[in-house]
Amino acid sequence: MTTPSTARIEDLLQTGVREQVYPGAVWAVGDADGIRASGAVGLLDPDRPDEPMRLDTVFDVASLTKILAVWSTIGALAEEGKLDLHAPLGTFWDEVASHPLARATAHHLLTHTAGLPLRANLKNLYGTDPQDVRDGVLHEALHRPPGEAVEYTDRAALILGYLSERLSGEPLSRLATARVWHPLGMTRTRFGPLSAAEVARSAPTEYDDTTGTHLKGTAHDFSARLLGGVCGIAGTFSVLDDLALFLRHMLQPTPAAFGPSWIKESLRIQTGALTPARGLFWHPAPGAEPDQDIWVHYGFTGTGMWISPTRGRWAVLLTNKLRFNRDREPLTEIRNAFRTAGFAPDGSRPQRMTDR
Repeated sequence: MTTPSTARIEDLLQTGVREQVYPGAVWAVGDADGIRASGAVGLLDPDRPDEPMRLDTVFDVASLTKILAVWSTIGALAEEGKLDLHAPLGTFWDEVASHPLARATAHHLLTHTAGLPLRANLKNLYGTDPQDVRDGVLHEALHRPPGEAVEYTDRAALILGYLSERLSGEPLSRLATARVWHPLGMTRTRFGPLSAAEVARSAPTEYDDTTGTHLKGTAHDFSARLLGGVCGIAGTFSVLDDLALFLRHMLQPTPAAFGPSWIKESLRIQTGALTPARGLFWHPAPGAEPDQDIWVHYGFTGTGMWISPTRGRWAVLLTNKLRFNRDREPLTEIRNAFRTAGFAPDGSRPQRMTDR
């Protein structure tokens, strides 16, 4: 028998399917010991009504790349003493030393206070050559002085991805795989494009005019595609079980990857009186009370990860909302309600659900 919390989650996510917020969804709630409840609703692809969404569906996790590949590797490098978060980038990074970005720090980038330009269309700004894009992003004038305001921009993750490559001497894809994903057992997490076998189990995202099909196994994010599928902004594909391993590690860190000091620093307000409040790439969950200590990061495709060290709990919601449209609003209410149910008191903790 399921508890009221589990029933609410199931009801909630089925409502999203019926109202065409997304074709399907996969979810889990867990703690340091693993997954405590999970389920799958809806379809993998609306064009294939005989194929349900499954717990092992591969998702384009979009901006969760910023956490899985960038935040995690930057944390590992910082804990090893290879990066001082508060050192101006120009003091150790020759590539930016004579440019405006030299005044910013990695801490500014992680809190979205670096004053970076807010424009995002890399192709229109810098062309299609990856080196031209890199030069343009690293050398362009700042929008405002570092530390003056919190302004979200994908550029922060792109620059930190470049920085992690510079400090490690490894491409971001190899660095994340070797330093985080494989040590944690996340064997199905990788940057795209994916192999044909993986594409077959992938949830489709948005319609691609160039191919006349919905993207599957290729990053929905144009910047990621422009840069060959690998960048700090987006491009990672993963499955529920791998994300559970990542979040379990955050509650009970092992020497395999980034450690407890990085997690503790990241999951506290780092922006002082500036608003909106930010940790290091994580931010307080909208709608949650401050004393609940619930932190979140979202992906544009309809993904989200929540974690609360105080409550010893995490939650994951994976959808392919982008298969229908780019409107962010319909998913907001569902995400907030899912978070409420997922972090319900222990007395109403959901039971484990089977694949649907």
